Amino acid sequence: MLDWVIYTLAILVFFLTHSIPVRPANKAKVVAQLGALGFTLSYSALSIAALSFVIYAANRAPIVELWPWAPWQNHVTLLAMAVSVTIAALAIARPNPLSFGGRNNHTFNPLAAGIVGWTRHPLLVALLLWALGHLIPNGNLAHVILFGLFASFSFLGKRIIDKRNQRLLGLETWQHLSHTQRDIAITRTGLIRVCIGIAIFLLLLHVHSAIIGVIPLP
Repeated sequence: MLDWVIYTLAILVFFLTHSIPVRPANKAKVVAQLGALGFTLSYSALSIAALSFVIYAANRAPIVELWPWAPWQNHVTLLAMAVSVTIAALAIARPNPLSFGGRNNHTFNPLAAGIVGWTRHPLLVALLLWALGHLIPNGNLAHVILFGLFASFSFLGKRIIDKRNQRLLGLETWQHLSHTQRDIAITRTGLIRVCIGIAIFLLLLHVHSAIIGVIPLP
């Protein structure tokens, strides 16, 4: 029973740490004290700590199997993670006033939006793929709740952020910025980001069993 209580607490901590700091008023205060880079680093560290806590708590929760594991499920997870990490690598710290994780947002050009041209919220899409990819091979109740909540959070988060930005930017400005052009432009920076994504994906494969305790390969 205690393990379920800790698990519930971990989920609550995760969502609080991912909602309170990014509220415009709270974020402005932190940025004023630490700067934009300081906020990003602090928020990233807090997010990693909260995620580690919730994964640790999920692994300790009693096992209630909802569906069995099969080797093919790992292939789905690997494919989802490869795409997820690549999207994240293309999105982090590039101009994106339409979502979070952007940098130098004043330079954003909707006609040359890169990954933002395909989805306004690439980091939420990456989170959604991560959650759904891990949901399939983890058919026990605690992990179904965990990854199901992450998937719901990323799906609903798009609408929440859109409504917030429409209010902050003004509907006319938001509509102008969100009218992005979808194209595939191969650039040096883009290729570097893809290579970084591949490297991170391979690193995650290497350290996954040591950190999470599960071998990701079939």
